[in-house]
Amino acid sequence: MMVVDTKTKRCLYLQLVCLLLSTLKGEGFYMGITYVQNAVAKGAVCLDGSPPAYHLDKGFGTGINNWLVQIEGGGWCNNVTTCLVRKNTRLGSSKQMVKQLAFSGILHKEETFNPDFYNWNRVKVRYCDGSSFTGDVEAVNPATNLHFRGARIWTAVIEDLLEKGMKTAKNALLSGCSAGGLTSILHCDGFRALLPTTTKVKCLSDAGYFINAKDVSGVEHIRAYYNDVITTHAQSKYVFLSTIFGTKYPDATFYTQCSLRFMAGLILNHELSLEFYIHTFMQLIIYCCN
Repeated sequence: MMVVDTKTKRCLYLQLVCLLLSTLKGEGFYMGITYVQNAVAKGAVCLDGSPPAYHLDKGFGTGINNWLVQIEGGGWCNNVTTCLVRKNTRLGSSKQMVKQLAFSGILHKEETFNPDFYNWNRVKVRYCDGSSFTGDVEAVNPATNLHFRGARIWTAVIEDLLEKGMKTAKNALLSGCSAGGLTSILHCDGFRALLPTTTKVKCLSDAGYFINAKDVSGVEHIRAYYNDVITTHAQSKYVFLSTIFGTKYPDATFYTQCSLRFMAGLILNHELSLEFYIHTFMQLIIYCCN
């Protein structure tokens, strides 16, 4: 069982306070959910087999041809047991997602609170596969009915957004927080490739810089964890970096200090010093890919 020390608990508490205070600065507004129903026929479904989903607020004025796509975070599931736990939550089923989602911060529609992106087309992609949109397992075990189809979800959602007008975007920003931040890194080049060559594309990872390091007890917990994620979701079939790192270091794809070396796109990184996974699992001792 993982033990979180007092210092870490205090840090997490302060992070929660900061988040609550930031919410008070500008209360968000609510946007309805869009289910990508045609994705089901392609096998692009959440852990429980339900269709993927997102929330969209269309741009206006000078931002009508600009797009901000933000990926929801929520960690990962690394085996059948943990994925079954997620299966009946919003992180594993669109049936459990709220129909109206608050748009605040970088998604806010008021210039006062979001001067850079308030009039862009702003999208919140819901996270329901547990693999940062990288897994693809064809077979479904009838005993669990778990679907590991993150890569297909990614393709289906982006294709749907392209048809909604993103294919003519002048500017496009792919962003995400935590596991969503990792998604924005791993899919940055692929995202750029789907847009016109004239589109200016950038990717923003918020608290998505995960490193290969020992946890606070000196154990390589995170490495074993990521190896399990990769095995469970069969990510090696999809993530191109697996062909670079090979079978010896399949987990290296998830470590940003490794994967960033092979990304062509412009990636901006913002790291919270209090990010949960970093404080819980790691010390700042980087020894991979050096």
